[in-house]
Amino acid sequence: MHASRLTWLSTHALIGAALVLASQTASALSKDAQICRASGGTLLVGQVVSPPKFRHGMYKKGVELSHTHLKLRGGDGQTYDVAIDNVFASGYQPHSKKVPEPLNTIEVGDKVQACGIPFKGGIHWVHNNCGDRPTRSDPDGWLKIVRADGSTGPNLESSEKYCRLWPRR
Repeated sequence: MHASRLTWLSTHALIGAALVLASQTASALSKDAQICRASGGTLLVGQVVSPPKFRHGMYKKGVELSHTHLKLRGGDGQTYDVAIDNVFASGYQPHSKKVPEPLNTIEVGDKVQACGIPFKGGIHWVHNNCGDRPTRSDPDGWLKIVRADGSTGPNLESSEKYCRLWPRR
């Protein structure tokens, strides 16, 4: 077969594979957006543009409700603040002044999916709701890394260790 014909076939096969992957990714994203809405939240997907940073918080029953913040550039080109409650991260240590595991694994350039409550300039409540019935003011949110193939990793905000701090509804 002629070299230019092989190049043409290779290029079109590559474009076709990319379109299939994009279609699958868009479909998965649409499904995740539906699941997020059904869980009482709004889905924000984008690329991390600033590393996670620790911020002190108020105390509740002797436990600091610290946060991790990062900036995310959404698909609309806007940059959003993502406020992440540290107590829902599995590696949270009450007296630590560091970003807990697994939030400390998030890097600039990662694609992240956040399901939570939007606020002017960002999103919060990107964590589970301790088993309560999800509502718009108390969604069952999440924070997940989006892999190269469009699939998502586990919820980085799924720990229920400190749910005792809030009464069940």
